Amino acid sequence: MSDDEFTPRPGKPGAGDGRHLVKYGGRVLAAARLAGSKSGVRARRFDGSRIGRGASIARLLSSRDRFGGSRARRAIVKARLVRMAGTGLPAARAHLRYIQRDGVTREGAAGELYGRDVDTADGKAFLDRCTEDRHQFRFIVSAEDGAEYPDLKPYIRRLMAQAEHDLGTRLDWVAVDHFNTDQPHTHIMLRGVDDRGENLVIAREYIAHGLRERAAGLATLDLGPRTDREIESRLRHDVGQERLTAIDRRLLRRMDADRVTGPAHNDPFQQAVATGRLRKLGAMGLAEDLGGGRWQLAQGLEETLRRMGERGDIIRLMQRELTARRLDRAHADRVIESDLPATLIGRVIRRGFSDEHRDRHYLIVDGIDGRVHYLDIGRASATDPTPEGAIVRVAPRTAEMREADRTIAAVAKAHGGRYSVELHLEHDPDASRPFAEAHVRRLEAMRRASVVEREANGSWIISGDHVDRATAYESRQLRDRPAAIETLSSMPLDRLPVAEAATWLDRVLAGDEPVVARDAGFGREVRVALATRRQWLVEQGLADTEGEGGARLRRGVLVALQRRELLRAAGTLREELGKAFVEAGPGQKVEGRLTRRVALASGRYGLVERSREFTLVPWRPVLDRHLGKPVGGIMRADGISWQLGRSRSGPQVS
Repeated sequence: MSDDEFTPRPGKPGAGDGRHLVKYGGRVLAAARLAGSKSGVRARRFDGSRIGRGASIARLLSSRDRFGGSRARRAIVKARLVRMAGTGLPAARAHLRYIQRDGVTREGAAGELYGRDVDTADGKAFLDRCTEDRHQFRFIVSAEDGAEYPDLKPYIRRLMAQAEHDLGTRLDWVAVDHFNTDQPHTHIMLRGVDDRGENLVIAREYIAHGLRERAAGLATLDLGPRTDREIESRLRHDVGQERLTAIDRRLLRRMDADRVTGPAHNDPFQQAVATGRLRKLGAMGLAEDLGGGRWQLAQGLEETLRRMGERGDIIRLMQRELTARRLDRAHADRVIESDLPATLIGRVIRRGFSDEHRDRHYLIVDGIDGRVHYLDIGRASATDPTPEGAIVRVAPRTAEMREADRTIAAVAKAHGGRYSVELHLEHDPDASRPFAEAHVRRLEAMRRASVVEREANGSWIISGDHVDRATAYESRQLRDRPAAIETLSSMPLDRLPVAEAATWLDRVLAGDEPVVARDAGFGREVRVALATRRQWLVEQGLADTEGEGGARLRRGVLVALQRRELLRAAGTLREELGKAFVEAGPGQKVEGRLTRRVALASGRYGLVERSREFTLVPWRPVLDRHLGKPVGGIMRADGISWQLGRSRSGPQVS
C-alpha cells in the first residue's frame, strides 16, 4: 500500500467490546496525572469558572508573574453578582443611594455618579434600563497607591474600556469614587446585558483574576513599576507579619501533597526572605522544621493567617478610635473582639463598614462591664441607625423556629393551603383577633423576602413545606442581622442626670432595667451618672431618700416626666408647623400623614400631621417604610395598633 492509500477493514459488528480502548484511555489519564504530580502541576477539576466571556484572556493574565518577581503595582477587585428578580431593583436603588452618600469625596461631599462619557450620570435612567435585567454586577476597584491619582475617573474608564475589549461587548455601567477610607476605591455598577440585549455571562476566572490583572497593569503604566527598593522593603516588612502575606502564598504554591515546602530560590534575597518567614511561622506554631531546609506547613494555614490579620486590623481600629476620643482604656483585656456571648449594654463609640462591598457593618461599644467590644451587626439596612454617644443594648439573635410558623402551617393544612385571620379564628375559636393579626405581620415580613405570597383578597398561599421555608428564612435573617440592637437613650450620658424627661437612668433607678455596672471604664461613668440623677430626683421632689445613698421614685414619676418632655417638644413643633397639637389618649383614633421621626430622651416618636393639627405617637421601626405616607391606627395603653396597608385580614402592624 502506497503512502497516500488507506483502506479501512472494519471487523464484524459486535466483534469487540471496546475494553482495550477504555484500558488504553485509562492508562493515558493515569500517566497524565502522574506526570502532573511529578512536575508539581495539579490536575484541575471542572468547576465552571471558565464558562462565559473572558475565560481565555483571564488564563493568560493570571499566568503572568505568579512567582513573586513582578514589579507591577497591585490592585484589589471585589466582585458581586446580584439577582434582580424580586427585591433586586429596590436593593439596587438603595445601593445607588449608598454609594452616592455624603462624606465620600476628598472634600467630604456626596459621591459623584459618572459613566463612560459623562462626569455626571443619571442614576434614575440607569436603574430604568436595569428594570428587565436578570442580574447585575457590582465591583469595588482599589489600586495600590491609588491616592497618587488626582482623579480616578480616567483610570476607571480605561479599565472598563479594556474590559469591553476582553469581553467582546460594549458595557453599560456607572461608578462613584470614594476617598473616605485609607485606600481610595471605586464602586462600579454594571448591567448584566451585552450590547445585543442578551444576558451578559462573564467567566468567574475573569472576574476573579482577569479584571484584577488589568487594574494592576493600568496602575503600573500610570504610576510606574515598583523599584527594587520598594519590593525588598515590602518583603522585609511581610516577614514578621501575623497575617497572610505574598510570601505565604508563594510557599503554599510550592508545597507538595504532604504540605512540605522550603525556601529554595535562585535569588539569595528571596531565599533569605522565605527562610525568615518560615521561622516566623514556626514560632507561631504554624510550620514545623523537618531539617535540611524542609518545612511542613500546618493545616488551615491560609485561613488561620487571614483570621489573625482581620483580628489585628480590628484591634488597631479600636485603639485608634479610643485614642481619638481620649478614652483611657489602658488594659489590653478591656479592648477585645466580641462574639457577643450575652446581652451587652454600653455607649456607641463608632459604627462603620467591616465589608463595604457586602454592606456589613461593625459597632464598637464601650460597655458597662468596663470593656470595649467590637461587634459584627450585619447589613446596614437590617438595623436602625445608632449614632455615636447613644446608649444601646445589644443581644445575640438565634435562628430558632417560631411557634407562629407552626400555627400558620397547621391552619393552612386544614384549609387547603390558605391562611387568613378569619381562617385562623375558625380553626382556633379561643384565639383572639390581635393574636391572629400578629401571625399576619409575620407573613408580611416573609413576603418581602419572597418566601410566601399574598392574594388580592388578603389571604395567603402557604406551601406544604412552610416550616422548612421559615427555618431557611430565619437563617438568612440571622446572617443579615446577627444581633438585636435597642437604643436605650439617644441622648449622651452626660446630659441624662439633669434632663427633664423619663431617661434610661430613671428606668434603671426604678428597677425596670436592672444593670450591673463595673467600677471601670464606661461602667464607672454610669455609676456616677446614676448617683447624680438620684440626687436630682430627690431635689425635684420626684423621689424619696431611702437608706444610705439610695432613693425610691415616687408613683407615676416616669409617666409624668415622659409627658412633660412630650408637651415641651409639642410646643416647639406647634410654633414651627403653625398647627394645633392634639394629645392622643387610649382608644382614640390616629390618622394623618407620617412626616418625620422625633428623637426625645424618653424615646422616639412619629409626627402625624393633618391639615390643621398634629400629634406625636410612639415610634416603631416598621414605620420607616411609611414616612411621607398616610397612616392610621388606634391608641392603646401599651402603644398603638397601626393599620398600614389595609386588607381584609385586618391591621398589618401593632
